Formats: sequence, structure tokens, C-alpha cells
Amino acid sequence: MTKPLSYLDIIPQQWAALIEAYEKLVPQDPYLHWDELEQKPEPDGISREAWWAALKLARSSHLRSISLRDRNGKSFVFCVPAGLSELLHRLDHDRVEAIVGPELSERAVANALREESIASAALAGVTGPDDNAREMLRTGGKPRDGGEQAIGNLYRALEVVGVRRDEPLSPGEIITLNKLIIKNTVSAPGGIRRSGEGSAVEGLAHAGGSQPISVEGRAQCLEAMCAFANGQTPDFFVHPLIRAVILHFWMLHARPFPAGNGRTARALFKRAVLHQGYPLFAFVAISPVLLRAPARYARAVQQVETDDNDLTYFILHQAGAISEALGILRGRVARQTSELREAGAGFRGFAALNPRQQAVMAHALRTPDARYLIAGHQHSHGVTHQTARDDLFDLARRELLTVVKAGRRYVFKVPADLARRLQAAGGRRRVEEISLSDELPTNLL
Repeated sequence: MTKPLSYLDIIPQQWAALIEAYEKLVPQDPYLHWDELEQKPEPDGISREAWWAALKLARSSHLRSISLRDRNGKSFVFCVPAGLSELLHRLDHDRVEAIVGPELSERAVANALREESIASAALAGVTGPDDNAREMLRTGGKPRDGGEQAIGNLYRALEVVGVRRDEPLSPGEIITLNKLIIKNTVSAPGGIRRSGEGSAVEGLAHAGGSQPISVEGRAQCLEAMCAFANGQTPDFFVHPLIRAVILHFWMLHARPFPAGNGRTARALFKRAVLHQGYPLFAFVAISPVLLRAPARYARAVQQVETDDNDLTYFILHQAGAISEALGILRGRVARQTSELREAGAGFRGFAALNPRQQAVMAHALRTPDARYLIAGHQHSHGVTHQTARDDLFDLARRELLTVVKAGRRYVFKVPADLARRLQAAGGRRRVEEISLSDELPTNLL
């Protein structure tokens, strides 16, 4: 990527043109990088250089400096353009209950974890059939190869992020998170990168030969990162979502670990937005959006690193990804809500079921040869083993599923006349195939 011209060198040479550019072009500034500006036609009577100098001069008056510094000790800066302020305002007023109803909340969280894990791993170069990975995560199965191991690691890391969301971030937690993410996938044991070890952000090329933080400054970098994440720095207000996005970039840029820096960065973003009080992001998967245009994701990092450490490029890119991911969530919720309504229409037995059981029935009506396991139901809806067990056995007692033993597991099947049974409101007789004495300890199911 081309390093932009210094606007300070242009100002004395083209002062009159700069003033004209400032008046005509700055109010419509879409925050283009020099590389993008080079592709635009020059406005009448104004050189591209004067145009760039005017934009840089206008931006400089709004930039704020933070404690993040590059390898040479230069601070990173950012500003909040008008369009970004509007998006942040909308996000501040989005409420979980207005987007995801209680009948889908558990299912939506589990789905977001699966999709985020698979896409974040793909951004790191993990390849393989997504459907196989989803089935592994849905059923709680063991990984069959290194790719599934990486995806499973991310899923568990994101679960940990959700559990620890209310605690202040610490360097020890970041190191532990990275170790969990790369467990059994690389030869490096995890922990802070030592002298002589390489470092990379998977799938992201850094511009201008950008180097990771020095070995000597690594521990201090993590301390500074946590101080920023916990709101201790800077001494002025930073919008919580911008703070989370900067934390994401900080890990991508510093690259303190031998491997897994990109995956750790994306997990830290998730933790940061949840910690900052945005529960809606438990339902949102950002990485699938980034995966659609990975080159644009990499370019946003490069734009920051080549243009005076201006984080605004990356903030705007991530704001667009967040907006798109929320749109995907709304679309998915609308479809799933419609499916549940259609599945329950005309069936008297449907309303007596809880939302998780309704989801099983909707799936069973569409997929009559489906098989359901307790572990699979547990992971699909993000509930405890006991809750999943109670759900499926209750459906069997209502005679809406049949149940058989297969080794040490119970397998729940769809009866051929499920629609008739739902219409009849479902039976409530005991399941005769299994007596109480046959039931296995819950830790074996």
C-alpha cells in the first residue's frame, strides 16, 4: 500500500488550491485513504495533492491521541466522523428484546457462537466443510482434524469470554485466552512471544514492513491494553464500542503471541463489547461479515499503519461490519420466528411446549428422519445438560418423540405421525421403552 504524501509538505506549495479544496470537498469527506483518493478523478481546478492536504488538515483538528503506540513510540489517534456518530447512537438504543424474543434467545446465542468460531478460524486459514464443523459444535462431538480442533478451541474460548464478561480484563486472561485458542493446533505452547520467535496475524498482511511489538515492551503492551480496555485510559470519554474496536486493532497490530493473534483479537472484541454493557452482541457474529471481504479487513489495518496511525479507518470498517452483522441477525430472527409460527399453526399441542421444544418440533416437521441427542440439544440452545435432558424426555412423555437406547446414549426419533400427534395436543403417557432404573447418570449422557 502506498504511504500517503505528507500534507505539511503540500500546504506551502499549494495554499490557494488547498483553501478552495477545503471549502468545496471537506464537508463531503468520506474518509478516503490516499490509495483510494488516487483512484478518484481530480475535481475541477484542484489537484489531488491539494485535495488530500485539505482533508488531512480538516481531520487533524478532530483527532484524539490514545496510549497505544507503534514500535517507534508514535501514538495512535482517532476521530468520530458524523456518520459514525449516528450509527453509535442507533446501537446505543438497540435492545435485545426488540430484536431477539425470549423464544429464540438461547438458540440465537448458541448460533452466534458457532458462526463466529467457524468464520474466525477461516480468517486464520482454517479450511474444511463448515457443515461438519457446525455438527461437531452442535452435538458436542470431538474434533476429527486440526481444523475442527481450531474451531472447537474458539468456541470454548468464546464461552469463557461470555462467563468472564463482567470482570476487568487482565494480562493473564489474555494469555490464557490465547493458549486456549491455539491449544493442540501449533507447536508453540502459547504465552507471550519470546525473543527469536515469529509472530503473525492470520490472513492479514501488514503494510510497510510493520513489525510486532518488541520483546522488551511486550508485557507493558498487555498492561497498557488492559488499562485501556478497563477504561483507565485515556483521560477523556471514548465510546464503549470504539474502545472495543480499538482493542481489536491493538492486538492485530502488536502481535504479542507466536500464533493466534487474529483469533485472540476477535475474541477480545467480543469480550469488550459485552463487558461495556452491550448484551445484544452475545447474539451477533462479526467474523462471518469480515470473512466475506478479508482483503478489505486487511486493508483497513494497513490504512491505519500507513497514514499517521489514524485508527479512524479501522473504526469505520468495523462499524460497517457491525451494522451488516446486525442486519443478518435481524433477518435470521425473522425467518426463525416465521418458521416457529408456521410450525405451530393449527397444532394444539404446540403452545404447551417451551421455546426450545418448539424449535425441535419445527425442525422435526421439516426433517422427519432427524435424530436428537441430549448433548446436541444442549449445545444447540446453550443450556445445561439437565435442561436439555428434561426437554427431550418431556417430548417423549408427550409422545411427540420416540426414544431408544443406543449404547450409553438415548436417541430421540421423530414419529411418522408427528403432525397428527401435535394436532391431538400430544399424549402424556409414560415412555414404556425406558424404566427409571434404566436411566444413566447424567454425566454419561
